[in-house]
Amino acid sequence: MKKSLWYLAGCLLFVGATPAFAQEPGGAGSAVNWVALASGFSMAIASAFCGLAQGKATAAAVEAMARNPGAAAAIRVALILGLALIESLALYTLVIIFAKVV
Repeated sequence: MKKSLWYLAGCLLFVGATPAFAQEPGGAGSAVNWVALASGFSMAIASAFCGLAQGKATAAAVEAMARNPGAAAAIRVALILGLALIESLALYTLVIIFAKVV
C-alpha cells in the first residue's frame, strides 16, 4: 500500500511538471528562476532532515542518560558535538545556495 502511494505521488509529480516544460520561454508570464526555486526546495529538505536527525539524536541521548545517569556528562558532550555536526549540514547547504543564487 505504501509503495503504491509513493508511486502514485511520483506519477502525479511528473504529470504535473510536464506542462511547465512544454511552454515557450518568455511566454505570457515572466521567466522562472529555476535555480532559486530549486535552492528553496533544497534548503527546505535539508532543514527538515536536519530537524529529524536532531530530534532523534536528542531522544536517544535523553534515553541513554535516563538509563545510565553516571555517564550523563560524556553523553552530553557527545550529543552537543553530534548536534553541531548535524546543524553544519544545513549551514553548508545554505552556503552552497548563496554561492549558486547570488
